[in-house]
Amino acid sequence: MAAHRKPRNSPLGGQAARTAATLALASAATATVFEGSGHAEPRLTPAQVKAKVDRLYQEAEVATERYNGAKEKADEARGALDRLRDEAARRTDRLNTARDGLGSTAAAQYRSGGLDPAVQLALTSDPDEYLARAALAEKAGERQAAAVTSVRRELAGIGQLRAESTERLTQLRGHEAELRRQKAAVQGKLGEARTLLARLTAEERARYEAAAAGSGRSGSGGSADGTGARADRTTVARGPVTAPNGRAAQAISFARDQLGKPYVWGATGPSAYDCSGLTQAAWRSAGVSLPRTTYTQINAGQRVSRSELAPGDLVFFYSGISHVGLYIGGGQMIHAPRPGAPIRVAPIDEMPFAGATRVG
Repeated sequence: MAAHRKPRNSPLGGQAARTAATLALASAATATVFEGSGHAEPRLTPAQVKAKVDRLYQEAEVATERYNGAKEKADEARGALDRLRDEAARRTDRLNTARDGLGSTAAAQYRSGGLDPAVQLALTSDPDEYLARAALAEKAGERQAAAVTSVRRELAGIGQLRAESTERLTQLRGHEAELRRQKAAVQGKLGEARTLLARLTAEERARYEAAAAGSGRSGSGGSADGTGARADRTTVARGPVTAPNGRAAQAISFARDQLGKPYVWGATGPSAYDCSGLTQAAWRSAGVSLPRTTYTQINAGQRVSRSELAPGDLVFFYSGISHVGLYIGGGQMIHAPRPGAPIRVAPIDEMPFAGATRVG
């Protein structure tokens, strides 16, 4: 009878059914988690974007100075290698000349039958001719010995130059590799900054750029709207500056003439500069040679305290000495701030002060 039939077993009965239910619940929970995590990153506020961008620009400047240092070392190594190669070429010419001299002597001996000079002299019957030939043979022997010595000397010199060239080439390749690493670091930081700025609305970005154009370093001090304060600082820059000497006055005059030119990392002029490129060019115009990077420029003169600052002094910022400006008096400096912010006058208190150096 139908009433006594055994119920049909479910294909997922017992433990299997419970396992399936557990997996279904886990899948549903996982789907919920993925659905939540699939949303875009929470939108940053304009203030958060600005803070991140400012940090990226500062990190890019640190990498820029490292790039400048690597480039300076690579240029020095390349120049040294070129000089070694030129000297090797000159020594090779001298070696070839000495070899030609030895070849001429050997050819002359062959034409004379290859007889030893002493034997040739012994076969001469005329005493006067014998003495004359003896003197000539002695001179020829001296010349031949000198030629052999010259060949040996040039061979040794060329060998040493080749060893030095190999060492310089190894150094150059190391500096070039470091150059590529720092270039990638700079470009990466600036790329991140551009990506963040692209997330702002057109109005927010305009406000950010206006603030950056007004203060040189957005959010670090100065005018919030970038209008009146900018004009005042330009007036200060164009006004009379009492420099301690003619060289400092010339450096400041040069820096004034660069106002408004763009910041470009790694640039040394004349159409664009980075921070240390500007100070280097300014003092070069006054006849003073400065090293290329911020962390070497700070050691290029006499250290002075903030209270002792005079127009023409180099002022440095951040603990890593990653930024430099040219002090012009009144708590102001001329500097190349960062990408998007052209060369301008700014207060020295808009960044963490790290030290100052007097050159010239």
